[in-house]
Order: sequence, then C-alpha cells, then structure tokens
Amino acid sequence: MSLEPTLALSAAEIASFIRDGFVRLEHAFSRETAEQARTILWRATGCDPDDRSTWTRPVIRLDQFGQAPFREAANTPVLHRALDQLVGPGRWLPQAMLGTFPIRFPSAEAPGDDGWHVDMSFGYDTPDFMEWRVNVNSRGRALLMLFLFSDVEQNDAPTRIRIGSHCDIARQLAPAGDAGLTLRELAAGGFAASAHRPEALAVGKAGTVYLCHPFIVHAAQPHRGKNPRFLAQPPLLPREPISLERQSGEYSPVERAILQAIESSGD
Repeated sequence: MSLEPTLALSAAEIASFIRDGFVRLEHAFSRETAEQARTILWRATGCDPDDRSTWTRPVIRLDQFGQAPFREAANTPVLHRALDQLVGPGRWLPQAMLGTFPIRFPSAEAPGDDGWHVDMSFGYDTPDFMEWRVNVNSRGRALLMLFLFSDVEQNDAPTRIRIGSHCDIARQLAPAGDAGLTLRELAAGGFAASAHRPEALAVGKAGTVYLCHPFIVHAAQPHRGKNPRFLAQPPLLPREPISLERQSGEYSPVERAILQAIESSGD
C-alpha cells in the first residue's frame, strides 16, 4: 500500500500565505545544487569570485538558465508539492528554465532599481514596460518565486516584501476587470495603498524558495554586506487561468486570498 506524500506546507503556513502573501520554503533544493548553479552564474557575470576589483557594478542582470542545476532546483518533489498546495494540482506549468537573475554586489553606488512594485503578467508586446499590465485574475502568472542560490542575510540586499500588500493590490484591480491596470497606473500613487504595511526580508540559506502571491508589493535594496547575492525571480506560469468563479467552490489559496481581499472592506 502506497502512502500519501508528506505535505510541503502545513495548514498554518497556508493560512499565513493567504494572510501575508508569501511563505518561505526552506530546503526546497540542495546547497550542492545551489553551488553548482552559482559556478555557472559567476561565469556569466564576467566577474571573478576571488577578485573584488572585478565587482564593479551594484547589479548584473542575467536571464534564462536551463542547465541541470537550475532544472533540479525548480523541480524538486517538495517544491512541486508546495505549488500544488498553493495553486492547485494540474493548474501550473513546471519550470524548464529559471530567470531573471539580478545578481547584487556590495556597493556604495545606488542600484537604481529599488522602487516598490508588483510584477506585471501580460501586455509584454508593448515596448514601454510601464504599460505592461496585471488584472484581478492574475492573467499569465500564478506566483512570484524567489529562489535563493546563495545565503542571504540582512545586509545582503534581501528582497523587501510588504506583508499583506497583495490584499491592497487585489482591491485596486477588482474594479478594472479583465483589462486590469498598467504598471504606470498602479505606480501613480507610489503604491501608497500598501505603504502602511510592515516589511519582511527574503533572507535565508541557499536552497530556500519564497513563494509569493502574484500581487505582492516588493522592492530591491542596496547591498551593504560582503558577499554577492544570487537569486532567481521567475514567475510560476498557470496551466489554467486563475478563477474567482469556480462552480465547485474549490478555490486555491492564491484565489482565496484575492476573494477575501475583495470581500473585505479592510484588514
């Protein structure tokens, strides 16, 4: 008789995801896999890990890596179980590649990309990224994921997350319907609707993955530590659209978070 696989996330963690907009999955992939991936990434940066004089920029952006370490990191059994729990079995697409990688280096220079935002999910055919869009059904994106390929401590430029901010965005998007809003429209108020939210930092050991609601408001920050930060921030692509009108009533935690935010007058 086969046993049911162990759930990756507890009921308390699912509730936390719905309330706060993210959950941290430790040991999502191995430190050995992370080390193998970093070797590839170091080579792609053109920098020497043993020569700090080559670390001349605060951030180097790399895109789309599909070598074995990256495929392994994105497709571990525990991570897949967590995705099933948050998005729904069969409702998401496995990752063949990982990207984008904003590699952040210790620097006194401002990175220039540390403003608060949410990641857009469609309308990419428009060259002006401020015109990219997101709608209340999160068309084109089931989750934002943060893969830590290096140990990230408080001074190592961890991603800043506004706890519960996905609720504010859901309420802003609801009246806009299927067309949604552009990044320019959402940013017009400087994401002020979530400015009161407490912040969390995406810190952890290499092999940690933060699974974030697609509406979470987040931001980069300058690197004030000693060791470069290696992180991937791919979207989880939906196999089927997120739905806020399921006849079965079997809503995923991603969907439940949106519905609860819309139905609530405040939290």
